Parts: sequence; structure tokens; C-alpha cells
Amino acid sequence: MSEIRKHYFLPEYCIIAEERGKRPSDFTDEAGDMEKMGQRSKPENCVFCAGSEEKTPPAGAVYKEGRIFADTKEKRVINWDFRCFQNLYPALSPIPAFSELSGAGENAKPGFGFHEVIVESPVHGKKLGDFSAPELSELMQVYRDRICHYRAHENIRYVSLFKNSGEAAGASLDHPHSQLLALPLLPPLLETELQTIGKEDKCPYCALLEKEKESSRLIRENSECMAFAPYCSKSPFEVWILPKKHVSYLGDCSKEILSGLGEMVGYVLDSYGKVLRNPAYNYMFYQLFDAPEYHLNLRLLPRISLVAGFELNTGIYINTVSPERAASYLRGDRSPEE
Repeated sequence: MSEIRKHYFLPEYCIIAEERGKRPSDFTDEAGDMEKMGQRSKPENCVFCAGSEEKTPPAGAVYKEGRIFADTKEKRVINWDFRCFQNLYPALSPIPAFSELSGAGENAKPGFGFHEVIVESPVHGKKLGDFSAPELSELMQVYRDRICHYRAHENIRYVSLFKNSGEAAGASLDHPHSQLLALPLLPPLLETELQTIGKEDKCPYCALLEKEKESSRLIRENSECMAFAPYCSKSPFEVWILPKKHVSYLGDCSKEILSGLGEMVGYVLDSYGKVLRNPAYNYMFYQLFDAPEYHLNLRLLPRISLVAGFELNTGIYINTVSPERAASYLRGDRSPEE
């Protein structure tokens, strides 16, 4: 039977339709995207690889042996662990070009902001699921540093931090990287969420941690974080990761929390690889640095189902794998063939 589920505390819905259900192996035609992409994306043509530093804009932050450096126009840092530089084709610019848009009036303004690429490894094609625990912990620290860097800019109100992995998830290169967009405005999605949180007596995410700890949707937890398949999952195998401590953004996170986040990310991506055969995926950090009532959370979404007419028409998503069953696969309780 189908079931309509409502989001924990927001006006969002999904339909769990398991009679249309699929086993994980039924998704593999779509989920092989990363493998096919790797065959097309060659290291010798990749501008993110070690040795190609001159082919990108100068890196504002280069992480090497536990220290932070910066490129100059004349010299680029080599033998690095992580590199952070402005996107060559940015969605936003610190010096935006602006032309009058016919009829736009007050509804248009210059596209001010920053668009940064975070290259996660000098090794082409390396998957985050294969990163060591120290590498994942250091990546989380890089994320924290870059968020804090842009928070310090007086005209930035929100920093979007996300990873597109695989062609179906929006990545054009197989080299491991994330992206960061620093915006001069707060996204409406977060504004709505803040308004809802403000009406609650207790942080709904903290309440959520207590609830999901005892549910069949729990996937894994460590001393700092918890990973679970959300009750109102928009897509098969969606996963949320929350710090157990109430922190509003990565800048509030201790090294212990960052290590816990990294460990959880590695586990979930390794499980995706085993269960879904390395699907394309997105992950997105939801965080606010000027709203202490907000609770940092990370959401992972494998791109194994399509958003079609019904979803676009209604904003309601059809999910063919219940979060309870998805969690059992990702915990390793059942085989992908079951």
C-alpha cells in the first residue's frame, strides 16, 4: 500500500509507493553513472590533477602537510593535499557585470558573490568512500575553514556548500571536488525553515535525534553524529547526518565533531558503493552562521530516480523504497539482491 508522509516539521510531503518498489540492484543501470563517467574523464585532460595547477585560477588556500598556503600569479604551490580556488566559470562574481533587464525593476540586482571549487585530492578519480578517516576529517576541517573565510565578508549572508559526484548529479569532471557559493541573501528555503523553528519550544532537529535513535531508520552513529534515512525521504536511499551537539554551522564544530562527520560520510558513501554500485550522488550542508537556533545537518541524495512531471507539478515526491528498508540495506542487514 502507498503511504503519504509529511516532513517532520515543514510543510513538505512524500509518497512511499513500495508496491512500485525496487531492490537496490534494480537501480544499477542508472547507478553506474560514476563508472561510465570515469571512463570518459581522463587524467591527462583534467585541470584539477596535480601538475595542472597553472590551468586553474590561483588558489586562495592550499593545504599541504597540515599547513595553509596560497598561490601567487608567478608561482603555484605543488605537492598539495587540498586546493581551493575560484571557479573559472562562476555563477556569482565579486565584481559582477550588470546590465539593465527589461521590465525587471527592483526584482533584479548585480550577481555579487563568490563561487569556489574545493579539490579534495591530487589523485584523479579517487572516491570519498575510499578516503581514510584522517583524510575525511581533514576535508571537514577544510570545509570549516572556507565557510569561516566567507562568513567574515560583510556582504555575505549565506554560504552554500555541496558536492556533485557523477554526471547525473551535475559533475562535469570525475576528479573529486566540492563547490561553495557565497551569497548576499538568505535562500527562501532556509528562511521558511527558520520561521518554523522559531515557533517550536525545542530545536526540532535535537528532538529528531532523540526520535530516530530508537527507529528502524537509524543507519549508524558514533560519539558525535548520527546518520539515518529520514521519515519523509524524497528519494530512495536519502540519508541525513546530524551532529548530536546543537551547532548551527561548521564554524561551531570542534575537531571531534568534524572527525565524526567525516567518519559518517565515509561510511554512507562506502555503503552506497556496496548497495547501489557507486551511484552519482549529491550531498549538501544545511547551516546558518547568524542563527544559533538552527541545527547543522548534512543530506546525501543518490541520483537513482528521476524528478518528473508529478514532482514538478506538486512539489511532492514519489519514493519507491521506504526509508526503513533503505536503512536496512545501508546498515548491511540485508543483501542488495533481496
